[in-house]
Amino acid sequence: MSADPGRDSAPARTQTAAGSRRCWISVGSNVQREASIRGAVADLRRYFGPLRISPVYETEAIGFEGEPFYNLVVGIETDLGVAEINRTLRAIEDAHGRVRGPNKFAPRTLDLDLLTWGEAAGAIDGCELPRDEILKYGFVLAPLAQAAPADRHPVDGRTYAELWAQMAPHAQPLTRVALDLRAPP
Repeated sequence: MSADPGRDSAPARTQTAAGSRRCWISVGSNVQREASIRGAVADLRRYFGPLRISPVYETEAIGFEGEPFYNLVVGIETDLGVAEINRTLRAIEDAHGRVRGPNKFAPRTLDLDLLTWGEAAGAIDGCELPRDEILKYGFVLAPLAQAAPADRHPVDGRTYAELWAQMAPHAQPLTRVALDLRAPP
């Protein structure tokens, strides 16, 4: 797979400058999708700097009946800890009208989940990393394989491209969406 031109930075790599880690964040929306995704990417840039951005895919809602989702992944480089990253992600969701309720599977303006924190694995600050969604859902793995094909899953050890090649024939249908999220000049 080739990298998408929708990136702000150099090619993906897991470990970065001293003290900094490459982290991957899943981004999804099925309410005001384009505006929510654009707003989230702008806020992620503001908080974390240059981003590595996958292509955007449209998928049907899983676990409930609702409008289709737009999904992508974003790579950041940061020296922040997991708890601080997650607080920032929740604040961005809230700023874009995310409503939290008892039903995990419900429509949402924005869903931001930390997928990886460098090569770390295990429970870190109450977050199990890498998130199991990487190996469960095509709408997470496909964009990750596009953005970071040679990066390896911290536990499984295979590259995201290898994992996607195995999952693709059985994955939920994905439709690539032409949504330019590159940083303005």
